[in-house]
Amino acid sequence: MSVGDERQDPPVTQPEEKPPPTPPTVGEAAPPAAGGSGDGAVVAPAVHKERPPSLRPSVATGTLPRNAPWLVLGGVALFVALILLLIGFNAALFVIATAVLTGVGIYGWSRAVEGRRKATDRGMTVLISCAFAVAVIPLASLLWTVVSKGVARFDPAFFTETQRGVIGAGGGAAHAIVGTLVIAGAATVISVPIGIMAAIYLQEYGGKGRLARTLTFFVDVMTGIPSIVAGLFAYALFAVFLGPGIRLGIMGSVALSVLMIPIVVRSTEEMLRIVPNSLREASYALGVPKWRTITKVVLPTALAGIVTGVMLAVARIVGETAPLLITTGVVSSMNWNPFDGRMQNLAVFAFNEYKTPGVPPEPSFDRAWTAALVLILIVMVLNIGARFVYRRFGTELR
Repeated sequence: MSVGDERQDPPVTQPEEKPPPTPPTVGEAAPPAAGGSGDGAVVAPAVHKERPPSLRPSVATGTLPRNAPWLVLGGVALFVALILLLIGFNAALFVIATAVLTGVGIYGWSRAVEGRRKATDRGMTVLISCAFAVAVIPLASLLWTVVSKGVARFDPAFFTETQRGVIGAGGGAAHAIVGTLVIAGAATVISVPIGIMAAIYLQEYGGKGRLARTLTFFVDVMTGIPSIVAGLFAYALFAVFLGPGIRLGIMGSVALSVLMIPIVVRSTEEMLRIVPNSLREASYALGVPKWRTITKVVLPTALAGIVTGVMLAVARIVGETAPLLITTGVVSSMNWNPFDGRMQNLAVFAFNEYKTPGVPPEPSFDRAWTAALVLILIVMVLNIGARFVYRRFGTELR
């Protein structure tokens, strides 16, 4: 190399990166250490640490189809129906066997695919659904029976004619419908003022005094008395002043008011209890007396709930039969005056038509079923009206 030649350095190269060693798998020997020779090096075997049972995953990764419960229900119902057709079909046995086998089937399928937790959840869902069906099936059967048998006489004549002079087919229950409305209306007039004033005293004035505790005790006792006891009380009360054997519509109203007052007291007391105390305190701060605060602030705030409670109480007593059998008697003609003579009502009318039918008995049975259907419709209208009043006029308290 001459003096004039420039000295050239060798090119710099980057060291080649080696990929990181992969960890050994279970049961595979570890690679030898760097710098050691593979010949004669002692390699320690990999230790496989088994996870304890408490840490193992208990939920499988599979999922049942969305319609799996219905598939199981349909298959089980078909299987049970075929078996019962061979040995003799029974509706009750079909329902019970289908419910039990459906629960077992869906639990086993879910346990095998989804795991224990999901299977338990599905099993409890089937159990709750069966409990709901047990409660709904008798009600649906009752409604179907009453409607199917009561629609035969559900005609204008049933609502416009009475049973006066009617033997066999024909006639109606206009006198019983009027009597039901008059007796229930009079009972409402008697019960609502007493129940509301008693609830106001318990919530606003009584506190924990002796009189308030005594009144609460008697309200609880009256809530659970049998209806026949209320009828006997009303009959004995009027027999003292008017003599034995007396039968009046107002007697039935008094008997029903004994059953209705505790319901009105309880429902009104609960509605007054949820009125915030801040509304009362604001009224007192303005110098408003307590009685005016109750009438102008507390009662208007709880009015929708009070009306709902009253309507539900009327629905509770409108179908009573036992107390009215003793107090109002049986009559086949129209009577608008509860203070003059006997007065018919739908509950007693249905009972009397079924107990003492004419010849042939089928027309009397049809009238009894139609009277029961009308009673159910009245109760349904009252319940729907109570819900509408509460949702439409209820005050939202926070």
